Amino acid sequence: MSSHPVAERTEDADHTTLPARLHHNAFVTRDQEATRAFYENLIGMPLVATWTEVEDLFGKERTYCHTFYGLGDGSALAFFQFADPEDQTLFGPEMPRSPFSHIALKVTDAVQRGIEDRLRAEEWDPAETYVLDHGYCRSLYTRDPNGLLLEFTADAANVEELNAVRLRTAREDLDRWLSGDHSPNNDVR
Repeated sequence: MSSHPVAERTEDADHTTLPARLHHNAFVTRDQEATRAFYENLIGMPLVATWTEVEDLFGKERTYCHTFYGLGDGSALAFFQFADPEDQTLFGPEMPRSPFSHIALKVTDAVQRGIEDRLRAEEWDPAETYVLDHGYCRSLYTRDPNGLLLEFTADAANVEELNAVRLRTAREDLDRWLSGDHSPNNDVR
């Protein structure tokens, strides 16, 4: 079971109409080498593809490099860097600084500890690297060289039980919250 019950919410759905999995999530980087060093050396995600392209996009010929860093299920995080500084500025705005805009990646406890140890050994942005225990999972947060906030999430031992409860009441919980009852339902913190 995943750390989020969305994958299990398919009882009544036709499985052939649902997306199979995330293929990739793409961002713009100012520095492909700094991005590569972070994802490969600190996080442990291998560079699985580099596409160098020249293409007519949005009314202009664009030259760019597109890299992919692999995840265990075959999906990837991807990064674009443009040769033309104007294209880089146009397509590469700053990453949001909100802690609520982030990518969360499921990891085991051992993988999370390994990432945490490598980040500490490199003294990687200590002000932006922290741990939160959400009750249903323990999350390690850090920012990549581009400012992208990453969450490495290790499930609680009883995640299947917790997910079953949240799945049964998901719609009721949302309706209750939308109607103005903002009382918390996370009693596992």
